[in-house]
Amino acid sequence: MENVVDILKFADGFLGKYALSRLVAINYQARLGLMVAGCYGLPQFRMRVLPKFPLPTHDVVKRVVPNAFEQSVVAYDETEAPQLRKALTLADAISDLPEVGNHQPKDVMDFIVGPKTEFQRYIRLNRKAMMDYSFDGEVDSSEGKLFDHQPLRLNNDDYERVQQIPLKKGANFRDLKGVKVGINNTVEWDPDVPRVFLSSGKPLVPDYAMTFIKGKSAKPFGRLWWDEIVPTVVTRAEPHNQIILHPSQARVLTIRENARLQGFPDYYRLFGPIKQKLDGDGPLFKLSKSFTRTPVVFSGGEDADMEQVLD
Repeated sequence: MENVVDILKFADGFLGKYALSRLVAINYQARLGLMVAGCYGLPQFRMRVLPKFPLPTHDVVKRVVPNAFEQSVVAYDETEAPQLRKALTLADAISDLPEVGNHQPKDVMDFIVGPKTEFQRYIRLNRKAMMDYSFDGEVDSSEGKLFDHQPLRLNNDDYERVQQIPLKKGANFRDLKGVKVGINNTVEWDPDVPRVFLSSGKPLVPDYAMTFIKGKSAKPFGRLWWDEIVPTVVTRAEPHNQIILHPSQARVLTIRENARLQGFPDYYRLFGPIKQKLDGDGPLFKLSKSFTRTPVVFSGGEDADMEQVLD
């Protein structure tokens, strides 16, 4: 079983505690741990609630977790000196990929340079070398090509905004003209700077960026950096409320870059429009109209607290 960390943040951890208590009540041994994907060789942070094993292999900076569960973080004690491998950063994952623009229509490209890191050498292996069970002995004619190195194309307004985000570590919408950071790290309009507008007539700094999380967030139009561990990769590819801009290019991360951060080998190829490749929106296939769906009831017996009916 696994879940997002918010299961321990909601209602002072009631859901997590309740789940464990119910398992124990029916004679299961149960425990939980907060595991960070980056601690096991993935180039992103991605914390999840899981059984408390195995121990980390990579040295990733620990983040703030719900206080009630701080002892559940799967990590070595600070008094120990384990021989952990260096954490993987964005550069480890994508620094070998060629530069592309905001609009890149090609599904298949050529690699320009060879792999630069151990992770890149591994992720670029073919299906046979990966010992993929689906390898049938036939060599794909497109093997060795670069698939899906395409970003979600930003609209003209967002592209114009992204072009003005500085190419520096930690850059985001707060670096745009007319914004200043006030008390308690909250953004506010600079009264000494007139409002700047885009060529379309819309404001350079959108109101939603100023009000996101009550003005305390630095995520809107945030730029990732080469030496950083990437936050949790999500399906939304827009830069409006997350840090997803490429460190040195005026665009969001491509499908391939996101796939690498998730640990998918380069020979994995996605199909469909770019947005669907990123979001996975909608079913892969539809059942015929003649297929009859029967409601299924899950019940814990006479003393069950709830029943869930799935249609």
